[in-house]
Amino acid sequence: MSDDQEVAGLGARLREHRLSSRLTLEAAATRVGLSPAYLSRLETGRRQPSLPVLLGLARAYGTSVSGLLGEQPGEPDPVIRGGSIEPGRAGGWGYRRAGAPGRAMQALRVHVPPGVQDAVVRVHPGEEWLYVTRGRMRLTLGEAVHLLEAGDSAHFDSLTPHCIAAADPDDRLELIFVHTLLQSPGGELCLGDAPRL
Repeated sequence: MSDDQEVAGLGARLREHRLSSRLTLEAAATRVGLSPAYLSRLETGRRQPSLPVLLGLARAYGTSVSGLLGEQPGEPDPVIRGGSIEPGRAGGWGYRRAGAPGRAMQALRVHVPPGVQDAVVRVHPGEEWLYVTRGRMRLTLGEAVHLLEAGDSAHFDSLTPHCIAAADPDDRLELIFVHTLLQSPGGELCLGDAPRL
């Protein structure tokens, strides 16, 4: 395929993504900080976008740069290797992915070191499944408080106000956490550098 064909293909994909996002040329250009005339030239293949422009368009259209470029993502590796969990920026809690990114479900290994607590009550769309692998956990669901031991699990609708903490703040708590947050608008908030439960 020639460079000209690739540019023409990119322009058509940019237009397709904009239309499927139900954005006018003007609205899309405003979101990305471009002029409508420049975006029109990108869509007709008369101009080639820079990487920052592609990133902005991908965000505006809810896709990835790879999607705009027409690349087909490969199947993620089904095996996730274990490793140490370093304390994160989320109040000292440590996280490590235990599942492939980009799936409807996300799995994390979570480590809550002794002396670290999080009293934040969370409510968001999706489901959560927790499995305690070490220590004791206090799970507050609405008005009910549940104590879970190693080997216990819980599965709940995360629209129920919930809070997770070590039952004894001086003990270490480890758990496996599986959730469906990726399908909710709040998913990116919880799956960034410091995932939150």
